[in-house]
Amino acid sequence: MPAVTVQDLTVLPRISPPAEAATRRPVADVVTAPRAFEGEGFPVRRAFAGVDLTLLDPFIHMDQMGEVEYAPGEPKGTPWHPHRGFETVTYMIDGVFEHNDSNGGGGTITNGDTQWMTAGGGILHIEKPPEWLVQKGGLFHGVQLWVNLPKAQKLTTPRYQDLRGGDVGLATTDDAGVLVRIIAGEIGGHQGPGSTYTPMSMVHATLAPTARLELPWRADFNALVYVLAGNGTVGAERRPVSTGQLAALGAGDVVTVEASARQDGGTPSLDVLVLGGQPIREPVAWGGPFVMNTRAEVLKAFEDYQRGNFGEIPAVHGAPTQVVEN
Repeated sequence: MPAVTVQDLTVLPRISPPAEAATRRPVADVVTAPRAFEGEGFPVRRAFAGVDLTLLDPFIHMDQMGEVEYAPGEPKGTPWHPHRGFETVTYMIDGVFEHNDSNGGGGTITNGDTQWMTAGGGILHIEKPPEWLVQKGGLFHGVQLWVNLPKAQKLTTPRYQDLRGGDVGLATTDDAGVLVRIIAGEIGGHQGPGSTYTPMSMVHATLAPTARLELPWRADFNALVYVLAGNGTVGAERRPVSTGQLAALGAGDVVTVEASARQDGGTPSLDVLVLGGQPIREPVAWGGPFVMNTRAEVLKAFEDYQRGNFGEIPAVHGAPTQVVEN
C-alpha cells in the first residue's frame, strides 16, 4: 500500500502528544462494510452502510475501491454521470485513474494523489483507467468520499482540485511509529492541501505493529476511523477493528488508534483513514447522483440534468459518450 511513503520517519515533524486534560473519544458504533460493485463493475466496500447519518454528517457516502489485481483487459471505471449538491473526493492508493468533467476539469491520479471535485450546481464527469492500463492490467486500490455541501452552497459553481501526493502534509508520532498523511484540514499545526467548503479533516495513517496514534481532533468535528488494511484498536476503550470496518466515535478532543502486534501476512502495517468534519445539521434528500435538502430539489436536479443544464461532454479520446444516472 504505497500511497506516499517516507524511508526515514524520524526526519518528519512530530505531532505533539495530547494534553493530560484532553478527552479521548469513545467508540459509538462499529460496522463492517458490505461488498458491492460500482460503475462498470469494479469491486467496492460500502464503508458507511448501516451507520446513522447523524454520526456521519457532513459525510454522505464512502467506497473503498478494490483492492484488486486486474488481468489485461479487466480494469474498469465509470461511464459519464451527473452530480449536484456535494463534493467527490477520490484518493488513489495504488493504480491509476483518469478524471474528466463538463466544467473543464481533468487529470490523472496515481499513488497518493487526490482528485477533489465540487459538483455544486451540477456537473457531468467520468472516472476511468487509462487505455494503457486496460491493456496491461495491474493493481487498483483507492477511496471515494462524498462530502455534503450546506444549503447555501448547494448550487455553487463547480470546481476541480488536483492534489498531488507530494503536496500532502506529512508528520509522525514522538516514537516515529506512524506515518501521518494529511490530505485536508489541520492536525496539530500540520496542514493538508485540500481546500474545502465544509470544514473537515482527512488523514491516511500507517501504523507499524504496536504503534499508537493520538490525533488532536477538533471538538466540534465528528470523527470516523475506517480500516483500509490490518487490525488494531480504536477509541478510549480500545475497541478491536480490522480491514473493512468503520468506527464512528463519540465526543472528545483526541482520536486514538493502535496497531496490533501481529498483522496479516500480506498486511505488515495497520492502515486507516481518519475523517471528521463540522456537522451541517440540515435535512438530506438523496436521489441517486444528487444530494439536496428536499425531495423537490432532487426532482429539480433530475429535470435540469435532462434539459442539458449540467454542461456538455467534452471530446475525450477513448471515453464513452453515454451519460448514466447512477
